Amino acid sequence: MFPDLSYFFHWLLGSEPDNWLAIFKTFGVLLVSAILVASFLLYLEMKRKEKEGLFKSKMIKVTEGEGAKLNDVISNAFFGFLLGFKGFFAYNNFDEFKIDPASIVFSSKGNWIAGIVLAIVFGIYKYWEKNKTKLEQPLVVEKKIFPSEHIGDITMIAAISGIVGAKLFAVIEDLPAFFNDPVGMFLSGSGLAIYGGLIGGFIGVYIYLKKNQIAPLHLMDAVAPALIIAYGVGRMGCQFAGDGDWGIVASAMPEGWFLPDWLWSFDYPHNVNKEGIPIEECKFMYCNKLALKVYPTPLYEIVMAFGIGAFLWAIRKRVKIAGMLFFIYVFLNGLERFFIEKIRVNIKYEAFGISYTQAEFIAVILMIIGLVGMFYLSKKAKVETKHHS
Repeated sequence: MFPDLSYFFHWLLGSEPDNWLAIFKTFGVLLVSAILVASFLLYLEMKRKEKEGLFKSKMIKVTEGEGAKLNDVISNAFFGFLLGFKGFFAYNNFDEFKIDPASIVFSSKGNWIAGIVLAIVFGIYKYWEKNKTKLEQPLVVEKKIFPSEHIGDITMIAAISGIVGAKLFAVIEDLPAFFNDPVGMFLSGSGLAIYGGLIGGFIGVYIYLKKNQIAPLHLMDAVAPALIIAYGVGRMGCQFAGDGDWGIVASAMPEGWFLPDWLWSFDYPHNVNKEGIPIEECKFMYCNKLALKVYPTPLYEIVMAFGIGAFLWAIRKRVKIAGMLFFIYVFLNGLERFFIEKIRVNIKYEAFGISYTQAEFIAVILMIIGLVGMFYLSKKAKVETKHHS
């Protein structure tokens, strides 16, 4: 397993782990990769839908040659401050930073002098850059904007609201730990609930779409394959880092099993949680493996996510009812997660004599939403067809 990239290159090239590459945590790298993959696939679909006339352009008024605005200078100066405040501290305390970058980033630790200096430099640069194109008389021009040109904003909003949602759901899932250290738990780099991320991201993006008059149903269809494929990429982070999202202890391997043993059960050596028993003769930072082999559930989810993604991508042009592809995705996402929870380690809840996990509960709701959505849109399409005929 690769808790960070130094372990990946140790496996690949034999170099010593726990070096400077340790700041690049495997889960974080693949989480960012998942966001970029989703953004790229969404962009492709938005461009296709624009060509088909499903997304309309709109005219906006843009003022050119205004010069520097105060908020531009302040925002750039603030970015420079953060870069200097955290960057220089991380450089001077690299051994501490490489162990847990998130604990440094989300703490009050930093270099004030470096932060102030870079804030001034970045602020002055932005002021100079904006005033290079300043006109004596600013011009107001009309510009045609297509929805695909919002992809940067959509990606950023989805990422931020998704992380906030993931954190909130993780807090709800472990309230005792939150009450023991509310600030520490919420600001730590660990503990992210995937369904919280999806729900938070959906709410944030939906509000943005309504504000910018972008057809939500067509955007939901465009993002459906991207979301499930990105989910698979994110689960690669769980598998390779060994972050605890594994399954229960595996039963005996069935007779006739012809696939590699690690597809049935795995002990997650060098897992990022440092769970299990010590690995003999290991002198690295992460030297534990599970005492009993478990089902590699992230690996199963990777296969299912990519399979669902391929299916949605294949049928995306054939599904003509706006919103239908999204609700198919919602149903399949819930179905996949419901069944994987049967062999996955998670906190159990009891209600009316039924034992369930938070993810199972949400998965059932998603399946119901998916079915209801498909039924409603299908019924609506039939009524509209009769009305026009």
